[in-house]
Amino acid sequence: MNRHRIALIDLGTNTFHLMITEIDDYGHGNVLLKFKAPVKLGKGGISSGEIAPDAWARALITLEAFQERMAEFRVHEVKATATSAMRNASNGPALAREIKQTFGYDIEIIDGDREAELIYLGVRSAMDLGLEKNLIIDIGGGSVEFIIADRKTIFWKRSFEIGAQRLLDHFFKHDPIPEPEIAAEKAFLLQKLAPLSEAVRKFQPKTLIGSSGTFDTLCDMEALKHGYNRLENSRSEWDLSLASFYRMYHEILPMNHLQRLAIPGMIEMRADMIVVALVLIDFILEEYQMERIRVSGYALKEGMLQELLAMKTA
Repeated sequence: MNRHRIALIDLGTNTFHLMITEIDDYGHGNVLLKFKAPVKLGKGGISSGEIAPDAWARALITLEAFQERMAEFRVHEVKATATSAMRNASNGPALAREIKQTFGYDIEIIDGDREAELIYLGVRSAMDLGLEKNLIIDIGGGSVEFIIADRKTIFWKRSFEIGAQRLLDHFFKHDPIPEPEIAAEKAFLLQKLAPLSEAVRKFQPKTLIGSSGTFDTLCDMEALKHGYNRLENSRSEWDLSLASFYRMYHEILPMNHLQRLAIPGMIEMRADMIVVALVLIDFILEEYQMERIRVSGYALKEGMLQELLAMKTA
């Protein structure tokens, strides 16, 4: 039986992800490696529409490290996607060209609809979405994807360029964040997310499903608070109670950077972004009267894998 090793790379605005998978002729996939690095591609330039020189350098250094892992696992093929930071930056195509020249593979810069579709496929492979409608949210550094879906159907999806780095640049002017800045962010979200509000009124989802980034960090902090490490568990789904979310919300927002960084489970890249992300999640929960939070351990790169496996079995 032939086995084909493929590397799936997700060049996100905050984090670069590498997943190496072995696929056989029958469309079965075996994940050999998952690795991620906090590149912060959007830092210092995303709000002005460009990738800053130091972020550009971090991207290439990280991909060099990925190259070493791919050589170690004898990868046959690379599929790489880039999202908000590269699709909106004036120099995003130039970075894609340099990556092609340096490492030999193409970067597919995907639009927001495509990103949302892949996130849905990833989340659906992590958990049973059931037959009731859910509101899936993926908070990236550059964009936030919202998908209303059940296990069979996407009813509505849209990507908004309101990711955590953008919100941080616009609304986080003082640390700790004062109430007027929280109110300003929520007023902005109320206006910006009007199309989402209309879709929620139409489809009436009651469960919020979070994937990636902030939701991972919230679950890490909650797990460590109760004495266990999520990294030691291979589960693909986690529950985050509303009570736990609001306890963390009310504890974290009055903290400064150093206090947040000292929380077990907090990572440096997330220590400031989590403030504006918490405000966003609170807005969604309150505005749309969500009754439950579920957290998916899978997102875009797992969606890429699901597509590949489906093509093998088609």
